[in-house]
Amino acid sequence: MIDLVGKVVEVLTLDTTYIGKLIEIGETEVYIESESGWMVIPVEKIMAINERGD
Repeated sequence: MIDLVGKVVEVLTLDTTYIGKLIEIGETEVYIESESGWMVIPVEKIMAINERGD
């Protein structure tokens, strides 16, 4: 997944799908920058991270 840093991705959780530029993957959190600002998503909630192919 480290190869996705800097790319636009979809982060899938049970609750929703987040779309934005992947900034950092930490041990406990994933950081993305979206149109509405920065988002911090706990790793334990993430089901998948996929590159957005627009």
